[in-house]
This record gives sequence, C-alpha cells and structure tokens, in this order.
Amino acid sequence: MEKAILGLDIGGTGIKGGVLVKGHLEDVRSIPTPAKESKEFILETIALFIESYMGYDITGIGIGIPGLVDVEKGEVLGLANIPAFQHVELAKFLEQRFSKPVFINNDANCFAIGVHKFGVGKPFKNLVGITLGTGVGAGIVINGHLYSGVNSAAGEWCSAPYLEHNFEHYCSGKFFHQYYESKPKLLAKRAKAGDLEALKAFEEYGAHLGELIKHILYALAPEAIVLGGSIRKTYPLFEASLKKSLSTFSYPTVLDNLQILLSELDETAIHGAVALVDVEPEVVNS
Repeated sequence: MEKAILGLDIGGTGIKGGVLVKGHLEDVRSIPTPAKESKEFILETIALFIESYMGYDITGIGIGIPGLVDVEKGEVLGLANIPAFQHVELAKFLEQRFSKPVFINNDANCFAIGVHKFGVGKPFKNLVGITLGTGVGAGIVINGHLYSGVNSAAGEWCSAPYLEHNFEHYCSGKFFHQYYESKPKLLAKRAKAGDLEALKAFEEYGAHLGELIKHILYALAPEAIVLGGSIRKTYPLFEASLKKSLSTFSYPTVLDNLQILLSELDETAIHGAVALVDVEPEVVNS
C-alpha cells in the first residue's frame, strides 16, 4: 500500500476528501453532509467516509472545518450550518477508531497553510490567505508556521466592525446580494460585457476589500496576501479599485514589498487539511 496523508474538508453541505501520495493530491471524492442529523450520526458518517480510504497506508488525517476549533484538543467548538456539531471531540473519536493522528483546524487557516505548503505562497515566510466567497475567512502564516490563535480564531477580520456592519458584509458575496441583488458570477458576466452597473459593483467591492487588506497590513505587514474562494476569479474586475484603496496606506515601503496573489490550487481546502498533518506540531499558538 502507498503511504498517504488523508485530508478532509467538512462543510455544511458536503464532506470532501483526498489523499496526498508522493507529494501529489489524488482520489478526491465527496459525500453529502447529513447536516440535520444527530451528532452520533454525523460522526459515523465521517468515520465511514474515512474507512473508504483505508486502501491506502494512511499516516495521518487532517481536517478543516468552517468554525472554531480547540486545536490542541482537536475539539470542534461549533460548526457552521450543522446545529448538532457543537463541542465535539472529533480528533479523539477518530484516533480511537483508526489509531491514526488527527489534526483539526479552521478552514481559513487550512487555506493559508495549504497555499504556503503547496501553492503560490511557497516563497513567502509571512503571508495571509483570504477566502472570498459566501463569507470571508483569513488565515495567518508567520515565519513559515501557521498561527491559529486561541480556538483557531486568529484572522477573523470578517467580524471586525466596518462602516454600518462588518467586513464580511462588504467583502463577500453578501455585498453583491445585498446591494445589487445578484450573484458575483452573474455580475461578472455583465461587467465583462460592459454593463455599467455591474462594473460599478466590482469597483465598490475592490475599494472595500482594499480597506480590509489595509487593516491586515497595519497588524501584520506580511510579504504576501493570497486570495482564494470563488470571487477571486473576478479579480481583474476589481484589481484597479483595490489597488487605489491600498494606495492610501500610511507606509509605502510596506506596499512596495507586498505581493497580492491568486491561489491556483483546485482543491485548496483538502491541500490545507493535508498540510496540517505535517505542520501542526509546529503551530504557533497564543
């Protein structure tokens, strides 16, 4: 059997998995998340999904979840859109079941360490990964190590107050739904065709995202910001307004040394989960 690391991405609608074999991710598959079922049913569903990969010589299991995690205990404190999955000792359950080490972290943190380990973030010791989709998430890599903070909550700029709401309200898909009653993908199609309202939507979006990145720069001054999530694909439509917003940052030399990059990984969530198995013992925690 091939030695492999198993990575899982557990979300509100689906559970996705894949194995890293000789440095390459393969055998990616998914199942629906039984989000409305009991905690016990969900745990058994996850275990059976993992069992389906036991044709490999699994050396460790990494899991990313959209919620807060006690990283040291491997306890899921709360999982978005899955009501029964609160304060679940997931790592303990799976380690007892499979006798394999299990590492769990927030999915945005997984994204950051994934792009650092396997993607465009490789050259940088200090970076912040931002996922732009239905919501906004961020993960922090410092001196080559993932910084999770208490309960994996580091990088939660999405909840920081901004204008009349918070950054997530203006920097995620919620912005397009709330102010333009459309999905980013549909607005992007209109913008590429020259629709003025759609172009204005992305211009405003870029300005808001620039303000978020400025907050990150004041706190961390990373070498790189890596954008992920579905909205990153519309970057050419908001690049100019984002950079215009950044141009007002107080420290030009920090901007001169900053690179804004787009993640190229197709399975970023699984890459990130796999990366936990290698790096989690070296995580810098507050």
